[in-house]
Amino acid sequence: MRLTTSVFLTSGDRVLLAMKKRGFGAGKWNGVGGKVQAGENILDAARREAKEEIGVEVGFSGLRQQAVLNFEFKSPMKSDWNQSCHVFVADVWRGKPKESEEMRPEWFPVETLPFEQMWADDPVWLPLVLAGGII
Repeated sequence: MRLTTSVFLTSGDRVLLAMKKRGFGAGKWNGVGGKVQAGENILDAARREAKEEIGVEVGFSGLRQQAVLNFEFKSPMKSDWNQSCHVFVADVWRGKPKESEEMRPEWFPVETLPFEQMWADDPVWLPLVLAGGII
């Protein structure tokens, strides 16, 4: 099972989601993140992905791990999608979120997240994480 990260920036009652523009998850709103590379730890991967995907720098002290989610795709043809995703929330970062070739960031009120354009399981766990819960 591959290791991945997902980072959600928060500001007051808003959360930054990013529209995936290509590849795995294209057309869905999500946090920013991706695969942990060889020789990289989970925190370094989360910080790198935030910088690459939306141009912000998140310090180590700014990342709060709120969840570890294991996703398993039952189809044998999709087994390479299986992942253990480490979910972080950050309310301190440097830089203004900006669009990249891969992601288009947008702020949403926590109360009105676009769940119809997100992964089917997001309504189950994301509100808990954004409320400070640990999963």
